[in-house]
Amino acid sequence: MIEASGLTKRYGAQVAVQDLSFRCEPGTVTGFLGPNGAGKSTTLRMICGLTVRTAGQATVLGTDYRRIANPARHVGVMLDASAQHSGRRGRETLRLCAETIGADPGLVDEVLTLVGLDRAAARRRVGKYSLGMRQRLGLAHVLIGDPEVLILDEPANGLDPEGIIWMRELLRGFADRGGTVLLSSHLLNEVETLADQLLLISQGRLVASGSKQELLAGNGTLVRSPEPEVLARALAAAGIEVAATDGGLIAEADPEVVGRAALAGGAPLSELRPAEGAGLEQLFLSLTSAEQEQGS
Repeated sequence: MIEASGLTKRYGAQVAVQDLSFRCEPGTVTGFLGPNGAGKSTTLRMICGLTVRTAGQATVLGTDYRRIANPARHVGVMLDASAQHSGRRGRETLRLCAETIGADPGLVDEVLTLVGLDRAAARRRVGKYSLGMRQRLGLAHVLIGDPEVLILDEPANGLDPEGIIWMRELLRGFADRGGTVLLSSHLLNEVETLADQLLLISQGRLVASGSKQELLAGNGTLVRSPEPEVLARALAAAGIEVAATDGGLIAEADPEVVGRAALAGGAPLSELRPAEGAGLEQLFLSLTSAEQEQGS
């Protein structure tokens, strides 16, 4: 379990994270989303004790991360997969990690196979690895200690489509066995596929949280017209707020209300239906755009 309460970080007058509270339960994958500079990495670093928080509390498995004895045996953390010794070979790097944290060195080859690094890759020096291979080796580091919790910053960065599918199955299996996963990512489609819970932040503040089903439930109306500018004017005249989506608009009103507004404004419609499955991308854009407008 991961829990944050009132988590805040200031750098002088600049507020990087403000009063952030959330909880990640065992058996779940929590997707942590926000625009670049929203405070995601700062939050993860505060949870892991790498950045001193200005206010608030953060606990992992019920205690401050820095007070966990030999934390790598309980919490797998990957905040920067590139932060590895480039002169060491992949297998050597993982063996040293296992010996340092007291994990079974006999698991090294098993874990390398699990993350998709074959013998040839394991013999190569890390400096010759692609970004995707470094990501795989980074995941091997966090798994070698057999942890209960995973905290991952952009774990799919650099992975090809096959690697992303593999990572999804790996993390899904970890959670299904009772593990807790908190991951940040800019791959919204992947998060939508994988995550059970969602946290969305913008400008350091939490703008939405809850289960994927709750947050992505059909809200509003999807409407399309062969004359989109006429439709936009008609909805604006009726005081209906909208957000752009793929070739249409998501209107914050029931279909009947949207249809009447379009009729009154002379806008022909090609599609009018509840916006079920509008998706995480639309939710992300609407929430973060609104937050940025309020902060400007």
